[in-house]
Amino acid sequence: MKPLRIGIVVESTGLDVRPALVAAARMGAQGIQVDALRDLAPDGLGATGRREFRNLLRSFDLELAALNVPLRRGLDVAEDLQPRLERVRKSMQLAFDLGARRIVVACPKLPDDPATPRANLMRESLAALGTYGDRIGCVVALEVGYDPSEKVKAYLAGFDTGSLKVTYDPANFLLHGHDPLANLMPLAGLLAHVHARDARSAGLSRGLQEVPVGAGDTDWMAFTATLQVLEYDGFLVVEREQGEDKLNDVINGVTFLKRFALPV
Repeated sequence: MKPLRIGIVVESTGLDVRPALVAAARMGAQGIQVDALRDLAPDGLGATGRREFRNLLRSFDLELAALNVPLRRGLDVAEDLQPRLERVRKSMQLAFDLGARRIVVACPKLPDDPATPRANLMRESLAALGTYGDRIGCVVALEVGYDPSEKVKAYLAGFDTGSLKVTYDPANFLLHGHDPLANLMPLAGLLAHVHARDARSAGLSRGLQEVPVGAGDTDWMAFTATLQVLEYDGFLVVEREQGEDKLNDVINGVTFLKRFALPV
């Protein structure tokens, strides 16, 4: 078994990209996930800029774990869908050029009725992106969690492409009422990217809330051991969406996960 590679989500630090790379290197992270926006927007980063960013990563001994593509509307929404798909395709090319070869895109809740217009739209969108990914060599790592993993596995099995895979976030599964450990194993062969994010009960009236990695209901020893059994070879990136001191939470998260990075 290989050691797990630990990374961070740049946006979770609250820093701009270059200071975030400095912070990542200092905390001992090995890679980053960053949004395909602003300085790293596909349309604004030409061949020279892409080469310079690769060199910048190398100078900090970091890799690009994945490129995240935030979308205001999902891949199951008809309004402005074609420009949205084109933006995703451009981000896929950018991810390939920067060495990540994987993008993260939010996966809507899977349709129960495959005959509805939303279901058809979502299937057409994913088929188009999967075909493009096969052609250029870039994976679309769908961030799941709304649905149990068996349903996700069965849904993705209906596509004739090898480029539609999964971004796994245990907090997503917790927040939607699913066991994050039990839902990991069924996705063997589909895991392209993993977020290290945690959640726990905040009381009967408030339900679950996101907390720093290691402070929630995820059994990280069992979770990381399962990743190693599955021979997962991607990154485990620390993410923090809430909190008053997210940078410190990310630093502590990297330190915490390093305890489990080596094979047992």
